[in-house]
Amino acid sequence: MGEYIGRNRKARRCYGFDEIALVPGSVTINPNEVDPTWKLGGKTYQVPILASAMDGVVDVKFAIAFGKLGGLAVLNLEGVQTRYENPEEVIARIVKADPVKATALTQAIYREPVKPKLIAKRIQEIKKAKVPAVVSSIPQRAEEFGEIAQDAGADLFVVQSTISTIRHISSEYEVLDIAKFCDRMNIPVIVGNCVTYDVCYELMEAGASAVLVGLGPGAACTTRGVIGVGVPQVTATVDCAAARNDYFDKSGRYVPIITDGGMRTGGDVCKAFAAGSDAVMIGSPFARAKEAPGKGYHWGMATPHANLPRGTRIQVRVTGTIEEILFGPARLDDGSQNLMGAIVTCMGSVGAKNISEFQKTEIIIAPSIQTEGKLFQRAQGVGMGK
Repeated sequence: MGEYIGRNRKARRCYGFDEIALVPGSVTINPNEVDPTWKLGGKTYQVPILASAMDGVVDVKFAIAFGKLGGLAVLNLEGVQTRYENPEEVIARIVKADPVKATALTQAIYREPVKPKLIAKRIQEIKKAKVPAVVSSIPQRAEEFGEIAQDAGADLFVVQSTISTIRHISSEYEVLDIAKFCDRMNIPVIVGNCVTYDVCYELMEAGASAVLVGLGPGAACTTRGVIGVGVPQVTATVDCAAARNDYFDKSGRYVPIITDGGMRTGGDVCKAFAAGSDAVMIGSPFARAKEAPGKGYHWGMATPHANLPRGTRIQVRVTGTIEEILFGPARLDDGSQNLMGAIVTCMGSVGAKNISEFQKTEIIIAPSIQTEGKLFQRAQGVGMGK
């Protein structure tokens, strides 16, 4: 498998969203009669979309608004929400910063220690609104933060790093035993990120309730440029979906995979499901919501890293409300709004009654799919030409 890139060295061809298209089905279904729900930890959720644990996207107010619409918004326990009593003031400084100085400023801001009392406070604020509280932490802080979050009433806990493996090696710090952590937690644990079959399978064996798929595709992420590592999202999702299916066949336990990052439009989201995803996690489209704390600005989770930032601050501009982005009506022509409308319409077009059937959609390699017949749109910078 693969092709030679030089003497005795093969490389596998991998694919991203812009290189594939979905084939319509021989049977079509009324979009109002398909079921886009998904299950995690024994519960059914109406919206198969999670909002990323990024400070320009999710704060308490956003998490509440998103939760009331049926989705899951993940609060970053190592962001400004848990470092500062008044995070709005801090975010305003990041938003107003000169582009050249923005990264240095975030590095300085994120040196403030995380305060356990604020972790509990933020979770309780979300729970008070009677919506799910979902929070995340890097593996090194998961033991500490997981206990605090669980005691405060969190519904889901996410262990998230640039790349997560069961066999992480370090002599400088204590390595999280993911299997023991998942076993000790009384709430479902989502683990990520990964992009390969083997790692995904091992994370499922360790007890993860769901696995995040993606390395560096996010709009504000620079990992692929900084360290050269990454796998395009379609191939990563297909490989991890194969791991999920094989693990289910062996164990009888179904572990959802969540494609994380790289999706700008409803079309991208639909392709993620067709590639095998059970749900998707999105950042930049929600950073454009009026309710997002970044007010039209968005920055990567690794932007404030002290030694090797792997993210940047970008301006995405405010374009609508969370409800418009999720359910419409769409005010823009580029597919960035009414994501749920796009999902159910695509499901109807390919003849999928539910997400499981959606995952079996025929996929074709179609590098011209974004440009074929779109000369005027590209020339005028509208629609698919943006």
